[in-house]
Amino acid sequence: MLLIPAIDLKEGKCVRLRQGRMDDDTVFSDDPVAVAGKWVAAGAKRIHLVDLDGAFAGKPRNADVIHAIVEAYPNVPVQIGGGIRDEETIQAYLNAGVEYVIIGTKAVNEPHFVRDMALEYPRRIIVGLDAKDGKVAIDGWSKLSKHDVIDMAQHFEEYGVEAIIYTDISRDGMMSGVNVEATARLARAIRIPVIASGGITNMDDIKALGAAAGDGIMGAITGRAIYEGTLDFEAAEKLAESFE
Repeated sequence: MLLIPAIDLKEGKCVRLRQGRMDDDTVFSDDPVAVAGKWVAAGAKRIHLVDLDGAFAGKPRNADVIHAIVEAYPNVPVQIGGGIRDEETIQAYLNAGVEYVIIGTKAVNEPHFVRDMALEYPRRIIVGLDAKDGKVAIDGWSKLSKHDVIDMAQHFEEYGVEAIIYTDISRDGMMSGVNVEATARLARAIRIPVIASGGITNMDDIKALGAAAGDGIMGAITGRAIYEGTLDFEAAEKLAESFE
């Protein structure tokens, strides 16, 4: 199981939000490239980037920082989400060396776009499904849709996406523990890998996710816990790798 450090970008800085609220952020660093280097040195096998400004603007806002991280650590795959709403943006990121692009709100609103992009860029498209009580949230988590998260994931699996990132938005950034049950339920319902996100706090969460890795959970994204020190990334990454 992969443990993937998150670097959330706002105005060129590394921040974390609570439950996706742009007005409830904590700045952890003015140098996201150095932050990425810290996690790479600690053993990260993949990096998760989010352009928060882009997510709300609907187009990239931190592309320069993202390109700098990709250039600085070319041997570590990067996945990027936030503001990816058209093929031009996807192509630009992939051309810059990004390994995976994550489509979120656009995937829910226009599923056919995901189908077309998965065909055009095989094995490079990941869909991010953010949910609360089994329903998918959109537009920076500001709206809860009527779509069932498992139904949507099954559709995207048919379209050929590489993986699903599942975020329990009631727990993201709240240090309240990961929703293993809901994540495992989704993973069992589809054949493509699921990456867990939201709520990871300590080693107990890594152990709980690891115990469910056989259900199809191939990785977990961690943010606030590794920045605030409740989770030692290097030790947690080694533990995660022991699960298959």
